[in-house]
Amino acid sequence: MSTSTTIDALGAPAPVLSFSPVILTVPGRPVDLQVRVSAPATGTGLPVILLSHGHGPSNHLSSLNGYAPLANFWAAHGFVVVQPTHLTSRTLGHLVADAPGAPDFWRSRAEDMTHILDRLDVIESTVPQLAGRIDPTKVALAGHSLGGFTAALLLGAGLNDPDTGKVVHLVEPRIKAGVLLAAPGRGGEAFNGPMAEQWPIIGAVDFSTMTTPALVVAGDKDDPRHFTDMGPDWHADPYALAPGPKTLLTLFDAEHGLGGIAGYDAAETTDENPRRVAALARLTAAYLHSRLHPGAPTWQTACEALTTGPAPVGRVEYK
Repeated sequence: MSTSTTIDALGAPAPVLSFSPVILTVPGRPVDLQVRVSAPATGTGLPVILLSHGHGPSNHLSSLNGYAPLANFWAAHGFVVVQPTHLTSRTLGHLVADAPGAPDFWRSRAEDMTHILDRLDVIESTVPQLAGRIDPTKVALAGHSLGGFTAALLLGAGLNDPDTGKVVHLVEPRIKAGVLLAAPGRGGEAFNGPMAEQWPIIGAVDFSTMTTPALVVAGDKDDPRHFTDMGPDWHADPYALAPGPKTLLTLFDAEHGLGGIAGYDAAETTDENPRRVAALARLTAAYLHSRLHPGAPTWQTACEALTTGPAPVGRVEYK
C-alpha cells in the first residue's frame, strides 16, 4: 500500500525509525544544532514536519527528546518529523545563558528551522534508511506554546523588535502549512499579566501578515493569566487576528498541555487525557496531510470522527 493511501485513511501505523542526534554546525551559533529525526520504516515521497518545542518546567521535554506522543504518531502515519533543540532548552541553559539573544532567543529559534530546511539533504543522507525518501517540496511546521510563537514568525507574522523598534519578518516560504498548539496571542493593552514585563517579546507579534495556511489549536480551559486577563480566548488570537485560510480547533476541557502532548506521562501535565492527545495527534496529521495533498479528504474524515457525535473532543471553525 502506498504511503499516501495509508495516510488518507490514517489506518494502521508503520513502525518508526528515530535517529538522534543529527548534528548540524551553524556558524555563529554558540552550540551545534542538534535534531532528532523520526520517520516511518517504509514509504517514499514523505512530507516533513518541523516541530518546535516549548519551554515548560521539565529539563528534557524542551528539547529534541520531547513531544513523543505527537512525533511518533506523525511519523507512524507517513511524515518525517524533525525536532531541533532550540537555544531556549533547559538542557543548554548552562552553556548559553550569556549568549547574544538570551534568554528568549526568538530569532535563533526561527533560524533553526531555516537551517534544517537548508540542509535536508544532509539530514537525509545521515539518517540510516532515509536517503531518497523525503519530498522537500512538502514541508509543514508545528509548535507548542513558545514553539507556537516561533511557528507564527515562520508562517509570516511580523515582530516588533524591542531592541530596534523595527518590524522583523522571518517568514519561511518553503513551509506550506502550520499547526500552532496553545500559542501566545496578542500584545498591547491585553498583554497585562505579571509575566508580560519579563517576556515583552511574546506580545510583540503582529499576526496580520501571517498568511500561510494554519491550524490554530486552543484549549478552552487554557487560562494564561500570567500573560493576560483575556482568558483562554487569547490562545485563539493567531486565528482571530491572522488572514485566512485559517482553521481553529478548540479542544474541550484542555489546558496548556492539551492533554499531555509534551511527553508520555509528563508529571507536570495538568489535564492528563490520553484520549485527547490521541485525537489531537490524528487531527493534526490529517490537517497537514490535506494541506500538503490538496483534495485529500483526510481532514474532513478526521473531523467527522472526532468533532461530531455524542462525545466530540472539540469544535472547528474556519476563515
